[in-house]
Amino acid sequence: ILSFPVLLSGFILLLFDRHAGTSFYLSDIFIAGGGPLPNEGGSAILFQHLFWFLGHPEVYIILLPAMGMASEILSVHSRKPIFGYMAMVGSLFAITILAFLVWAHHMFVTGLNPFLGSIFVLLTLLIAVPSAIKVFNWLTTLWRANIRFTPPMMFALGFVSLFISGGLTGIFLGNSTLDISLHDTYFVIAHFHIVMGVSAFFGMFAGVYHWFPKMYGRYLNNTMGYIHFWVTLVGAYLIFWPMHYEGLAGMPRRYMDYSGWESFKMFTELNKFISTVAFVVFAVQLMFIFNFFYSIFKGRKVTTKNPWGATTLEWTTPINPGHGNWPGEIPEVHRWAYDYSKDGRDFIPQTEPVGANESKH
Repeated sequence: ILSFPVLLSGFILLLFDRHAGTSFYLSDIFIAGGGPLPNEGGSAILFQHLFWFLGHPEVYIILLPAMGMASEILSVHSRKPIFGYMAMVGSLFAITILAFLVWAHHMFVTGLNPFLGSIFVLLTLLIAVPSAIKVFNWLTTLWRANIRFTPPMMFALGFVSLFISGGLTGIFLGNSTLDISLHDTYFVIAHFHIVMGVSAFFGMFAGVYHWFPKMYGRYLNNTMGYIHFWVTLVGAYLIFWPMHYEGLAGMPRRYMDYSGWESFKMFTELNKFISTVAFVVFAVQLMFIFNFFYSIFKGRKVTTKNPWGATTLEWTTPINPGHGNWPGEIPEVHRWAYDYSKDGRDFIPQTEPVGANESKH
C-alpha cells in the first residue's frame, strides 16, 4: 500500500521519458538522428530511488510470513511456548518500519553523498537488531525442549539456519566501504538468495508439511519429506556458499561468458559443480510436487483432528471441516496460543477455560 504507488509513479515517469519527450531520468543525450532531446537535466539515479523504495520493503514483507510460520511450528514441535512473545511481535513491527528506511544501501556506488550513505549504513545495521531478537528467541525456544524432528520441524530449523547464514553476510554488504568491492558480484547473489529466496521457501515448505493434514485430511509421505529437506538444505549451501568466495575475488554477476577474463577462469569447474547441484535440487522439488499431489489422493489418512498436538483453533475443527469449519456452536478462545508443557500436561487448547489454580505462563 505504501511502496507500490511510488514504483507506479516511477514507471509513469519512465513512459513519459520514452514516449512524450520528457527527461525525468535522462540527462544530456542525443537521439539516433544526432539531434538532442528537447528536455534535459534528468537523472537515472532518480529511477533507482523510486524502484528501491519498493524493492527493499518488498523483500522483507515477503519474508515475514515465513518468520511467522517458523515461530508457530518451532513452538508446536518443540512442545514449548515461543520464547519472548511480545519481543517477537515488537521485532516484527520494527523490521516492517525499518524496511522502508534502508533502500539506498543498494545505491552506495551511484555517487551517493557520503554523509547520506553513512546514515543508510546505520539504518541497515539497525535492522539487524530486531532480526537478531527473532533468532535469539527461536534458539531459546529450542533450548532444552522436547523436539520432535518431523518434516515441518526440519524445514523450520532449516529456515533458522539459512536466515542466520544469509543475515550474517548482509552485515558485509551493509557497510558502504566493503560494498564498493562487493557490489554486483556473486557475493550479492549468495547473500540475497540464501536469506530471502531459500529461507523463505523453507518457511513455506514448513507450513505446507505442517498444515497439509488439516487441509486435506491426509499426511504427506515422511520419507520423501526427509529426502526433500536434506537434499534442499545441503544443496542450497553447496550452491550459494561458494559464491561468496567468487564474489570476494571480484567475479561480477549478470555475465553470460567469463572466458575473456583470465582471473575468473579458475572458477570454471566450481561453477560447473554449482550448476550440477542446482539441477539435483530442482529434481528433488519435482519429487515434492509429486508427493504433494499423490498424498492428496493416496496419502495416509489422518485419524485425529489434532495430529501435532497443537493448541490453536484450526486444530479443533473436524478432520474434514465443512462450511463454517465447526458444526454447531463456534468455540471460544480462553487463553493464549502457546500453553505447552504446562501443569503436567503436554498442551492445553485455547478453547479450554483457565482454571482457578492454574499457573501463569
